Amino acid sequence: MKKQTIWILTVLMAITFIGLLCIQIFYMKKIVQVRYEQFSQGVRQSLVTVAMRLEQDEARHYLEDEVRKVETSALMSQYLGEPSERLGGIKYSFTTNTGLEADLTIKGSANEINKIQSGNVGAHYNTMRDNYRNRYLYQKNLLDDVILNIISKASARPINERADSAIVRRFLREELDTLGLKVPFEFAIVNYAGTIMYKSPGYHATAADRDNMFIQPLFPNDPAGTHSYLKVYFPTKADYIFSSISFMVPAFAFTFILLIIFVYTILIAFRQKKLTEMKNDFINNMTHEFKTPISSISLAAQMLNDQSVRKSPAMLTQISTIINDETKRLRFQVEKVLQLSMYDRSKANLHLVEIDANSSIFNIVNTFKLKVVKYGGSINANLDAMDAIVNVDEMHFTNVIFNLLDNAVKYRDEERPLQLSVTTRNIGEDKLEITVSDNGIGIRRDDLKKIFEKFYRVSTGNRHDVKGFGLGLAYVKKMVDELGGTISVESELNVGTKFIIILPLSKN
Repeated sequence: MKKQTIWILTVLMAITFIGLLCIQIFYMKKIVQVRYEQFSQGVRQSLVTVAMRLEQDEARHYLEDEVRKVETSALMSQYLGEPSERLGGIKYSFTTNTGLEADLTIKGSANEINKIQSGNVGAHYNTMRDNYRNRYLYQKNLLDDVILNIISKASARPINERADSAIVRRFLREELDTLGLKVPFEFAIVNYAGTIMYKSPGYHATAADRDNMFIQPLFPNDPAGTHSYLKVYFPTKADYIFSSISFMVPAFAFTFILLIIFVYTILIAFRQKKLTEMKNDFINNMTHEFKTPISSISLAAQMLNDQSVRKSPAMLTQISTIINDETKRLRFQVEKVLQLSMYDRSKANLHLVEIDANSSIFNIVNTFKLKVVKYGGSINANLDAMDAIVNVDEMHFTNVIFNLLDNAVKYRDEERPLQLSVTTRNIGEDKLEITVSDNGIGIRRDDLKKIFEKFYRVSTGNRHDVKGFGLGLAYVKKMVDELGGTISVESELNVGTKFIIILPLSKN
């Protein structure tokens, strides 16, 4: 798949996910807004009803008080005959223009009541009519007295008597439950100055809770300066509001999972694209590296067919040297390919033997010295480890050291002579430290994190300075890990690089 195609798919999927998330967020905000408005409207309606019920409760208080006075006065009066004859009566209920309900009881002797009920008015009708008119006017005056008492005396009563905390809580609970708002609440009664007169035990509202606070005036007809207010606080209002959008959580979760899968898929696609390009470069480089020695060997073989060449010992020696060098070069390239197959295995097949690392490194340095001298450099071996017996695969151990030295030659600084150093020393009683350092061009800090990745090669600008496959250091890291050791790198640009290998010593 082309890189441009991947980018187009990425952009389209990104736009799709952004649109989907925007729609979900907009829908969620809309639901929250509607739910909040419904909650606020329901609470305000409940508070208004509570305030009205408190006013009605206060009117009932004064009405009952006046009724008790009337009943007491009636018991003491001698109106309408003897006490033995006033046991019966007719009770009428009526409602005044102000909306207050009252009962009117017409009392008299059994004979008088029977006359009234049977419609037999006779001569007694006029007298009873006057009595009823007078009593109606009297009861009406009583209701007027009740209203006057409410107007003149009610505001002087303590607020905890006019709005008892238990009654306020009961009214609030009943009204909220009626509207389906089954949420916990706390409340307080405050005066016109904002001083709390009393509050429920859980009322701890602060300025930050203003959005969760609802205020309702109580007894609004009281004189100015005596008004009281009911403050109701809903500590779990946010939970109640957002509980209505709990069904959106799975939708967001699934969308988020899809987003992660999409991002991961895109990363894998780009990684596979990069690996494909690296493998193509690897194949091209490998073909080039194989082509040169094969051509040299083929040319040498053709020269051997020349009789004049066979008669010249010097030419035979030169041709044999060419064949030997190019064969070594071919073997080295084959080892590179083997390193790739070794790297791809989850577990390498190693033939572990005990070797003296000092001796093995000394031989590697002597062999590599000719190549270093060819480029006008020098190599030193400071093998100071007293115990250098390690349990390793000798071939892979040799390749590890050789790869580090070969990289030092490849990435040398052309402006100064190459200086290589290989040292060994013991760390504690069970560790061997091997250090390979150079004075080459160094490695940038950004590249240090990636140099052990397969196919990764340090570059300058947009071009690679030297030929290679990007497998050497990945192979080194793989083998050191397989041998139970660790490898780290220290480098400074234009100063040099140091690779540090730590291997466990043989237990024997």
